Amino acid sequence: MFGLVAVSGGVAVISFIFSMLGQGGGLVYMPLFHWVGYDIKTVAIPLGILLSATSKLFALPQYQRHHLIDWKGAWPMMIAALVLAPIGAMTTPFIPKNVVLWGFVGILLVAAVRTLFVVRQPDPDTELPWIRRAVLGSLVTGGAAFIGGLLGFAGGFIISPLLIWMGYPAKKSAATTAAIAAVSSLAGFTGHTTHMAITGGILVLTLVGATAGSVAGSWFMANKVKPSWIKTLYGLILIGVAGQLAGEPLHLGNVLTAAGVIFAAGYLLFQVYQRRRSHSHMSAS
Repeated sequence: MFGLVAVSGGVAVISFIFSMLGQGGGLVYMPLFHWVGYDIKTVAIPLGILLSATSKLFALPQYQRHHLIDWKGAWPMMIAALVLAPIGAMTTPFIPKNVVLWGFVGILLVAAVRTLFVVRQPDPDTELPWIRRAVLGSLVTGGAAFIGGLLGFAGGFIISPLLIWMGYPAKKSAATTAAIAAVSSLAGFTGHTTHMAITGGILVLTLVGATAGSVAGSWFMANKVKPSWIKTLYGLILIGVAGQLAGEPLHLGNVLTAAGVIFAAGYLLFQVYQRRRSHSHMSAS
């Protein structure tokens, strides 16, 4: 019983952190459950997807209360994701995986560098025209969903940084991504219901943890988090995922992830040092 409570607490912490980014934490839930001994196919994957969807769904009311979700732009993106994710999965046998993998690693690194470079830039004051949000957003979301289906993972973590790149404010990009990804996560979960073997105890306790963490995390994001924090976390996550994917063939994923995150964190700390030094010189003069 203590083990289940500890896992539930871990889920709550993960949900809290990822809800600040408009994510559900699926990238972490599944390895966590597998690490503590649950079967990857019948428990870890379906439960991770369900908890990810739950985290996103319970974050939406707080996001909506603060008018952070772009529903008009989100619907075309949802449709693009729902259509292209299964197409990506179906084309897996026909496209060389390494070509897509390295191409995607390149996209992740470009998005990470772009996100980290604009960490301190203020959010745009004007909203993009709806047609631009719908068309470009659908291309971004559909492309991420297609590649996610092709490689076998959720593409939600790449959508929000690309929306920021398009001109969305950081918080609105995270909240809109949560609305899009919640729908695709629920759709993905239905495909696992026929072969999952999740017991009632782990299901209830982890759902409680995911819900509590999501409610707290979404409130914290809407009321306390600065846009620069969101951009920083996304930049580090993108570099970490790129390192995992690039190092996987040589079993060096953790090494490359750690090196990339340390390098990016060092860059950000150096930028902070430079700004403080510049301010001190200006004050002295």
